Parts: sequence; structure tokens; C-alpha cells
Amino acid sequence: MLRCHRKTRNASSRSALMQWHDVQQNTEVWDALRLRKIIASQFNCFMANQGKPFGEPAKRYALQIALEIITGKKSEFSFTNEHMLRGHEQEPIARRLYEETNFVDVTNGGFFDCGDYGDSPDGLVGNDGVIEIKSVTAAVHFETLRRRSFDPAYKWQLIGHLDCTGRDWVDFVSYCADFSEHRQLISHRLYRKDYEEEINQLQARRKEFLNLVATTCDVIEKVD
Repeated sequence: MLRCHRKTRNASSRSALMQWHDVQQNTEVWDALRLRKIIASQFNCFMANQGKPFGEPAKRYALQIALEIITGKKSEFSFTNEHMLRGHEQEPIARRLYEETNFVDVTNGGFFDCGDYGDSPDGLVGNDGVIEIKSVTAAVHFETLRRRSFDPAYKWQLIGHLDCTGRDWVDFVSYCADFSEHRQLISHRLYRKDYEEEINQLQARRKEFLNLVATTCDVIEKVD
């Protein structure tokens, strides 16, 4: 695990470090596993300005993780809004509809612990796939329907699922109960083989970000 006075290990050690925990999201055990780690749902914070210096979102996230490392307590940076609450409430409905539509069983996504970072997909499908469910407003769902692809706002979370879990594909699932029944669920699949370049980009940038976290820790601890 990342500590304050050293730089991160090479990203190639991921496969040797990854451990899956069969825990439910939004529980105390799940929160404890995520503590001090950068999480796939936040990868966009440091991928947004790829190839450029880290922006303010990345610096704020680095500070959040640094404080968790130093204090051993969950940071107060996180928040819950009405969209997140709707997502928690409607996710089981979307999951069930996905299962019925695709004739599959979706099992608990748990938590993939990769050492300094981790991932909590919304579900596992067989031995090869994972899903990410977004319960969204009608306007957002309509744009995904018109786009005929995943919402680019979640690109790096989806790439993170492929990287952290080691699985072959991830389904981006958009759900909106406001639409007619046959349009309530949209699913778009990303295959690992088509995103190897992006996975490599993520691994390289994440290594730089972990070094930013370590540097942030040093600044906090060394300032008189």
C-alpha cells in the first residue's frame, strides 16, 4: 500500500496484487477496503488532462487520498446528491432488467483490491464480464440512445473495470424508468482487446498520480 515517503511500485505488479473481496457496496466493510486507495470511479479525475500537468480535480483527489493515508480515516470530500440516491434505489431494477434481457445471472461485483488502487463494478457476469449501471435522467438517457455508445463521461471508469478486474469485457448499462419499457435499458459492450492502448495509458497516468499522492503526503508531513 502507498505510504507517504516513497514512490509507487510498478503498475506491472497489478496481477500479483489483485484480490477480490465478496462484499456489498456501501457497507462499512466495503468502505474500509477502499480506504487509502484510488478508486476506478474516480480515475477520470487524473485522466482528464492526459499528457498535461494535473488539473485541480486531480490535485483535490490526491489530497483526499493523502489525508486518508495519514489519518487512517475516511475523508470528508465525498458527498451524496439526488442523482446518486436515485442510482442506489433503481440499480436493482436495472440489474434485473439486464438479466432478463440478456438471459444471464449477475452476481455481486464486490471489491477488486489491487494494492494502491481498487475497483467496485456493479456486477459480475460469468467468468469474463462485468457491468456498470447508471440510473440517469431522461435527458442523459436520450443522449446515450442517440449516441449509440457509452457515455464518455464514464470512459475511464469503464477502462478501469477492464484493467482492475482483468476481465474480457464490460457492459455500460444506462437505465431510465421515464422511457417506454423497451427503451428503459441501453447496454453497450467494451471489449478489452479493443482498448489495450487506453489501458496502457491509464496504467502510466495512474503511476504518475500515485506519485502525486506520495508528494502531497510529504508536503503535509514535512511543513513546519
